Amino acid sequence: MFGISISKKVSKKAVVRNRIKRQIKGIIRSQGKAIAPGWKIVIVVKPKAIECKYEHFLRELEELLKKAKIIDGH
Repeated sequence: MFGISISKKVSKKAVVRNRIKRQIKGIIRSQGKAIAPGWKIVIVVKPKAIECKYEHFLRELEELLKKAKIIDGH
C-alpha cells in the first residue's frame, strides 16, 4: 500500500502536483509485481521534484525501494 504526499511547497499549481503524483503512481504500477506484499509506504515529495523527469523518478524510486529491501535488487 502506497501513500503519496505532495505539499503546496512543491508547487502552488495543482496541475503540477497531480502530474508528479501520476508519474509516481505509474512507476509503482510498473514495479507492482516486484514489490513484496505487506508493506505500507508513504512517499513524501520534496520541492526539487518539480525539476525531475519520469526517468529520474523511476531510477530514484527503484533505488530507494532496493535500499529498503522492499524489492529485490541484489
